[in-house]
Amino acid sequence: MEGEDSGSTTGLQAGSEPLRLTDVQLPWRFAERDERLALLDVFLEDFVFHAAMIRKQWGAGEFTCLGLALAGMVLGAWDLGIGELAGGGDYNRVGLSGFRNLSDFSLMLALLSMIAWAGVLVTIWSRYPIMRENLVYLGIAMLAVQMGSISAHSQSPDFPNGSVARDWVILGITNLVLFFLSIVVVHRAVIETRDIHVEERHAHPDPRVVQKAWRDHSLRAWSLSLGMWMILVNLMAWSGAHAIADRPPIESYSNLVVAMFVVTGFLSAGFLMHILWYPQFMLGGAEDRIQSVRAREVAGEVAGEAPEVIPKAEQGKCPICSNNTPAIRHATGRIEVSCTSECSGLGKPGTSCPECDAILPTRIE
Repeated sequence: MEGEDSGSTTGLQAGSEPLRLTDVQLPWRFAERDERLALLDVFLEDFVFHAAMIRKQWGAGEFTCLGLALAGMVLGAWDLGIGELAGGGDYNRVGLSGFRNLSDFSLMLALLSMIAWAGVLVTIWSRYPIMRENLVYLGIAMLAVQMGSISAHSQSPDFPNGSVARDWVILGITNLVLFFLSIVVVHRAVIETRDIHVEERHAHPDPRVVQKAWRDHSLRAWSLSLGMWMILVNLMAWSGAHAIADRPPIESYSNLVVAMFVVTGFLSAGFLMHILWYPQFMLGGAEDRIQSVRAREVAGEVAGEAPEVIPKAEQGKCPICSNNTPAIRHATGRIEVSCTSECSGLGKPGTSCPECDAILPTRIE
């Protein structure tokens, strides 16, 4: 934009305001080269905003969680100097029996890996409370894909080479579970909760302000993050099963495949944190519950009540000419007025504007 440093990637409309998506300014735009590439500018603005918010919001808790995830992946896959995985282990022992017969070093690494993953789960469970239910769904989806990949490798150790239709059917079914829980359940719940949040909490007589609120609550980058997580989960599940699928003695144990398992597992943990963090960041302050519209209706029916009809805000009208006024009365009876044409603030008449600290008008001309 004009008047801004061309080298900056983000800017604020006011120094005291928190960074919002609509404050993001790009140093150059794809649309300047070709109008058909304007959509790329929209996505790039989202990515810049998410990166800025991660730098601003993520702290010791998030980075500790990522460190534990990396430690859990490395410790669980480490086999250098041990040979437990490369040797194929004792396939006559399974479950706890096999676990108890690990070498001391392997057992220690396995226990440390489990402790690290327990730390990851406790951290994300406590830091993102409004996404706990969705974390369970995503965990089930990830486990389903891993079991599907293990099943596909059980009959075809070199999967996809030498695979049969049954292997693909099982893997396809588990990916349908992943798609249903990730897209139909989690994605839909977050999208519809966002919609309700904007409609209820960002109502304004000026449609430009409402349009800005919709843009500020964009979920494009978050949706892409969810898609990337689904891809990485598949790659992690395949590489993990592929590395140990050969029957002992394993002659073609590949450290490269193990490295792929560690890298994709760590990246999937990072994307999972982003998937859980952003709805918490965007909606957590309003204490919104992440649920789809249908889930909210079902919850009302289970409680023996009809689904609650949420009354919309009522636009004020002049008692003489019946024209609309800038005043708004909410369902709770609270009345709000807009500040000025230069400011988009809303508040109770006679109080300070939350945006510019000016006194909101008590009379409407």
